[in-house]
Amino acid sequence: MLRKTILVRSLSMAFGVAAALPAMAQQAPAEPAVQKVVVTGSLISRADKETPSPVQVLSAEDIAKTGYTSIAEVLSNLSANGQGALGTGFSGAFAAGASGVSLRGLSVGLTLVLIDGHRMAPYPLSDDAQRQFVDVSSIPFDAVERIEVLKDGASAMYGSDAVAGVVNIILKKKFNGFNINTDVGNSQHGGGKNYKVAATGGIGDLENDGYNAFISAEYRHADAIKLSQRDSNDWASGDWTRRGGLNLTRGVPNAGNSFLTAGSSPFLYNPAGGVNNASSYQFLDPNCNFVKYRAGQCTVRDVVSNLQPESDKFNVIGGFTKKLGEDWTLALKASMFKRQSTNGRGLLAGNSFSPITFAGYTALVPGQTPAIVNRVPSTLLAANNPLNQLGAPARLYGYIPGVPNTSQQDNSSTATRFAADLNGSWMGWDIAAAAGFAKVKTETEYNGYVNRVALYNALNRPTNPFNPLGGNSAADMAAIAPTFNNQAESKLTYADLHGSRELMQLPGGPLALAAGVSWYKKELNAPPPDLLSQGIAGNGSAYVFGEETNTAAFAELSAMPIKNLEVSASARYDHYDTYGNSFTPGAKFKWQAHPMATLRGTFARGFRAPNAAEVGTASSTFSFHAINDPILCADGVRTTPGNVPAACGFTPAFVQITNPDLEPEKSKSFTLGLILEPVKNLTATIDYYNIKVNNQINTESGLPDYVPSYVRNPAVPTDVAGPNGTLITATPSVGSIAYATSSYVNSGSTQSRGVELDLAYRFRAGDIGNFRAQLTFNHMISYKLTQLGEEYELAGTHGPSVVSGNTGNPKNRAQLTLGYEKGPLNFTTTLNWVSSYSALDPSIGANNCADAAIGVGGRTYFANNDNITPDNYCTIRSFLSTDLNATYKLTKNLTLRASILNAFDRAPPIDVATYGNAGNLTSYNATLHQAGAVGRFFSVGASYAF
Repeated sequence: MLRKTILVRSLSMAFGVAAALPAMAQQAPAEPAVQKVVVTGSLISRADKETPSPVQVLSAEDIAKTGYTSIAEVLSNLSANGQGALGTGFSGAFAAGASGVSLRGLSVGLTLVLIDGHRMAPYPLSDDAQRQFVDVSSIPFDAVERIEVLKDGASAMYGSDAVAGVVNIILKKKFNGFNINTDVGNSQHGGGKNYKVAATGGIGDLENDGYNAFISAEYRHADAIKLSQRDSNDWASGDWTRRGGLNLTRGVPNAGNSFLTAGSSPFLYNPAGGVNNASSYQFLDPNCNFVKYRAGQCTVRDVVSNLQPESDKFNVIGGFTKKLGEDWTLALKASMFKRQSTNGRGLLAGNSFSPITFAGYTALVPGQTPAIVNRVPSTLLAANNPLNQLGAPARLYGYIPGVPNTSQQDNSSTATRFAADLNGSWMGWDIAAAAGFAKVKTETEYNGYVNRVALYNALNRPTNPFNPLGGNSAADMAAIAPTFNNQAESKLTYADLHGSRELMQLPGGPLALAAGVSWYKKELNAPPPDLLSQGIAGNGSAYVFGEETNTAAFAELSAMPIKNLEVSASARYDHYDTYGNSFTPGAKFKWQAHPMATLRGTFARGFRAPNAAEVGTASSTFSFHAINDPILCADGVRTTPGNVPAACGFTPAFVQITNPDLEPEKSKSFTLGLILEPVKNLTATIDYYNIKVNNQINTESGLPDYVPSYVRNPAVPTDVAGPNGTLITATPSVGSIAYATSSYVNSGSTQSRGVELDLAYRFRAGDIGNFRAQLTFNHMISYKLTQLGEEYELAGTHGPSVVSGNTGNPKNRAQLTLGYEKGPLNFTTTLNWVSSYSALDPSIGANNCADAAIGVGGRTYFANNDNITPDNYCTIRSFLSTDLNATYKLTKNLTLRASILNAFDRAPPIDVATYGNAGNLTSYNATLHQAGAVGRFFSVGASYAF
């Protein structure tokens, strides 16, 4: 007679299998060796999957069942991923092409991303030119073994940045055999077609042969999704006339542009005759005339802007593991992740002629004070200019022929990494030593930037002037629209050593100690492109130079003083050569009060060290919300006589400067949770989290008491409001605002509080099959920003726009996975839900619906109504996408799969406050609702293993 011995439930859950060992009835059952693992957030191995800290584990199988083919897509749908996250849908971002995770909505800079438990070199182009992060879009999909998401502060273990949590991406360590995967997919509405092929091969069995060697390679291509493939939808259309606003389609004259704008045909305009006089216009192309122009029939369709950039990714990773005898193993790993993408800010006015004057560019040259250079005092074409037949000096409106209609950046990112890990036992200690080097290099080619001085010199040549209709010489185009390149590089070198051991047995279990030391050095060399820094082809680009060295010692003590109670304490001491020292303690407990109920909790201090962009040699230009010029539009009304309409509701530029006296950001956090197993196969965890970050490093322009000192351009003739709603040309008392400087400062705090539920259930229905369900739900109770004593509640709003980007801050996010399997068939449905949120941001003064569309990145949707936003756009509705994925094991070696993403083709909700797609005039949130912009997406694939 045989009987089965089942491993403890925690081990079964950790590895997803039930172990059964046969034994003869008359023999004592053999006790299996309990396999222990080290979970992210601790240095001490354990057998229990559920730790005192909330940890979400995504296995390679879980990841494959999503139907996605990139790690960035998988992580973007985490319920804990919130405000400030970076997606690849916003192709005009500072960190164009990259993707980052923002746990608890506290920004990518406060979420630490590890690879195999070690730090990775950050992306050289920081988020908003400030926050450093690891680009998860370049991580190879098929090389991932699992992802562990620690939703708790962990600076006591990992040091800087681990304030909101840790994402530990664990790559394959060994492989035996050969496996090939292929996928191809396409969007129902056009664009986005992708295909992927990946192969992994390995030899050697670590136990029998004493070694294992493997290599994995992956290539993925994705076509761009163009705005023109979606512009029939409301959220992608610039025409707001039937929604109470303006027609913002390029080439349509309206109240927001004073009825003068570049269209499909270049034209000259004599301001003396007024905008309503047909004789004031000279159209250079017979396909457009005054009647057509005023009727909105000379539009320029945006066929260049991307809703999702074209990208190519090639990744290769190789590993070699060798048993050195006894318990010692040496693991060597090398990898290269390469991504290429085409990014741009859409069809911009920067690619059109300057009709009145050109104020110049802001030049950002390292080591020099920002300067306005290459100003063109008057761009009017003289009455005797060969192009001008109006008999008076005239303005030239139109797009510059031969210049790309988008300021485009072809971005290439190459991440290389070398790592060595030595593990073994010595005198009762489990030892782990590691050393490595990582480098991320970006190479960017810039197109579509205009040298205005060269342009107007060519337009005013007495002979053979530049032709606004095209057909100009290659020499002219090379001078007017140069193509130029730039490189940026980020490096990380690290080494660490730690050991752990059991010290003694207590009544409830072991007393264990872990201790270690670590060292790393970061180097960032991100110069500005020459032509941009000199103000020749556009406004100065961001640049950063700097390095930091960190040395740290850390320890963890874990004890089980009584049965079913686990307590631990940890501490870390860091020394930075940039500012000094930080000490961060932490404590945790877990108490099984009942076989069906366990209570757990944590307390942690954390910090983020100021980085090179904040304290090094760095600068950037930015803008974040619309204002009325305090002199040129003091009352905010475009039609008030004497006001300059272009100075009403416009977005000024700021030049960011560093502050070498910054102190670290500091945090306190705690969690309190329940682990419930009320019935067999049903588990639930409910965790409350509370994270407060003090001493935050923000730009001072976002503070309530900030009074900008504007640098103005010289006063020149411009459009000024005249009596009875007319428009006249006059020279105002002062010039337009060029920029204001804004320094980084330690100011205020942010507190994020919420509750997260993780519910899992499995049901075996015999011959019918097996069912599974898992729900992760995050509810944000509160998100408070405090600045200079002013407190703003931002949960469920669009804030904080200034602190970590204008990506929206919904209170609720959820992911529900439903699965069914029978024999070779496996079917999974995944529902990703984001709750509604307000378009307002009280932290920047957007306190009522009338101001909703003029916040960060605000536009003139409703300039015909004094920029008052209708109430129905005050709330961004909820969004639900449903993904279907099926796999079928056709043979022992061959598996087929198919998926439909956003199966019900849900469109993204309209968001008038987001800046995510400012260049192409779309009105959806690319961070939260990109699946809606893509639309229904089909893919099929196959894998073969032998």
